[in-house]
Amino acid sequence: MRASRTGEDAAVTVHETAIVDPSAELEHGVEIGPFAIVGRGVSIGRNTRIGPRVLIEKDTAVGRDCMIANGAVLGTDPQDLKYEGERTFLEVGDRTVIREFATLNRGTAAAGSTVVGSDCLLMAYCHIAHDCELGNHIIVSNATNMAGHVTIEDWAIISGLVAIHQFVRIGAHAFVGGGSRIPQDVPPYCRAVGNPSPRLYGLNTVGLERRGFSPDVRRRLKKAYRILFQSNLNLSGALAQVEADPALRDPEVGYFIDFIRKSQRGIIT
Repeated sequence: MRASRTGEDAAVTVHETAIVDPSAELEHGVEIGPFAIVGRGVSIGRNTRIGPRVLIEKDTAVGRDCMIANGAVLGTDPQDLKYEGERTFLEVGDRTVIREFATLNRGTAAAGSTVVGSDCLLMAYCHIAHDCELGNHIIVSNATNMAGHVTIEDWAIISGLVAIHQFVRIGAHAFVGGGSRIPQDVPPYCRAVGNPSPRLYGLNTVGLERRGFSPDVRRRLKKAYRILFQSNLNLSGALAQVEADPALRDPEVGYFIDFIRKSQRGIIT
């Protein structure tokens, strides 16, 4: 290894076989492994480790205390025929782990950026497409692929070999089972699985308990779920009934309802 910066950033180390563009900004404690390539307009936060053979092509910001494993590819052009070379970005938050051979593309003119939040785990071979927006504390398991403009909210867990359609939203604390095809939105707090026709299988009760949701909150969410997805009411009528019930007026149920009302692709039921 050899030092690549002096003074305040003296602890930055770059392997002698790595290539780092002069415009790249490397904060204190960054490590760049063998044969890695860090391109122009890239910034890497304090104490982040870049493994061997990683490519960070350009215009990418990686936060602090991240780990990017062997062969991962970040900041490459979007795989979108509408892309015409405009300058776009990829942003990765702090303490996020990106495992072997994952691929993360920059955005297009539509959103400008692809965003991955903090404290996420992106496992091997997963693909984060252009203009996707991932929140914090998200797990995306091996070989899961998402099309452009997918939104995944905080604390969601996506199992392996999942295919997610463009513009789909997956709500906070949701769980998507392995091998699923997800063509529509997954409501928050719920479990969804299936291919080719996924279904909801109740609340993500284990996840909610682990995240510290109180028994009262879980009870209200369960009641709302039963009205919305297990009653004889159509969805509009079920939404109205949940909203009219004074026992269900709390922030979690309110977010549940608001997510469903704002769905553009429809809800998996």
